[in-house]
Amino acid sequence: MKRTIIDASNLELEDNVVTIKRVTKVVKGGRNMRFTALVVVGDKNGHVGVGLGKATEIPEAIRKGKEEATKKLVEVPRDDNGSVPHDFTGKFGSASVLIKKAPEGTGIIAGGPVRSVLELAGYKNIRTKSLGSNNKQNVVLAAIEGLKNLKTPEEVAKARGISVEELLG
Repeated sequence: MKRTIIDASNLELEDNVVTIKRVTKVVKGGRNMRFTALVVVGDKNGHVGVGLGKATEIPEAIRKGKEEATKKLVEVPRDDNGSVPHDFTGKFGSASVLIKKAPEGTGIIAGGPVRSVLELAGYKNIRTKSLGSNNKQNVVLAAIEGLKNLKTPEEVAKARGISVEELLG
């Protein structure tokens, strides 16, 4: 399914640094230290993005990650009680994230990396389970992939050529 690119200029974006890693490259003259920062941005109203910034200093890596995340913003569907329209599994590499619909009052039940994605996307009631790899970067990207592939009842009804009432029974 094709998603449109979102203009981030008019959105109030919040960011969350998921992880910062120190990367060392051994060269002839010694060791080169660099940092990578995995940053998630969102407006808590159905838009979320993730970016990876790399630089010799931590603040610069975070800034680059934030920039990349705003370029990669995606719109995610939510239902009327702040949950997902249907259950789904997002996959990226060997990481899988099971995303389940939850009733009102459940809250966000998710592990650390996935929680930041869901909070910034604006979900209020949702359950998730991280399966497979526990690499933070792959888990976050699996969650984003799962949210990107969600379909609203309107989209499904239109694809099948029936009304939403017929679809929901």
